Amino acid sequence: MDRKFIINLCILVALICVAWLIMIGLGPITQEVPTEQELELARSEGRTVEDKYGEEKIEGWEPQGVSAGAKILVAIVLILVVATYAAIVFGYFMLPNLVHRFTHMFYGSAEEVEIDPMHDARAFLARGDYEAAIAAYRAVALAQPENRFPWIEIAKIQHDKLEDLDASIKTLRTALESREWRVNDTAFFMFRLAELYEVDKENKPQSVSILEQVVELFPETRHSANATHRLRELGAI
Repeated sequence: MDRKFIINLCILVALICVAWLIMIGLGPITQEVPTEQELELARSEGRTVEDKYGEEKIEGWEPQGVSAGAKILVAIVLILVVATYAAIVFGYFMLPNLVHRFTHMFYGSAEEVEIDPMHDARAFLARGDYEAAIAAYRAVALAQPENRFPWIEIAKIQHDKLEDLDASIKTLRTALESREWRVNDTAFFMFRLAELYEVDKENKPQSVSILEQVVELFPETRHSANATHRLRELGAI
């Protein structure tokens, strides 16, 4: 079970307990008149008097407790706080799973629901759990070795979220050397590496070297043309 969900669920339970304790601590609702037991005790102690209307009163008696209006107001505020937090927990952690299960149940008998292998990774990323997202993308990369996108996403998280430039470069190099990629995939990795070396590392010679490799590996292609154009912009040719 998701650790963040458990933590938020514990916070929700704690809020409910605190709200309950607050309501108990407010005490009973204010009584407008003394109870019969209080009157009997006051009579036996000689503390009863008659007001100008001839009604029997207890001398010095004051209403005790909290007014009904105040207690209702506090209850409404506490309910709103607890309900709002419960709605956040439900919407963030539980609703996506319920929707997914409902969709699967609704369409399952008629057609196969397409499963996105990177769904879990994107979910972790949306929650800010970057290490878990990277692990999930690595699992997809192992299951689909011909798919370049998990590698791209890992490098992007390392660069944008973790601000670890060296790790991002290492990921792209590892991906590039892991198999024989299609031309478009290989060129993409190389162009991305050249960009990181030029912009982030400020290592123009290394960027130029990678672009020259693109020209050499893919002559008479749009990749070669793009690399040549970039080399001219950098003043390398």
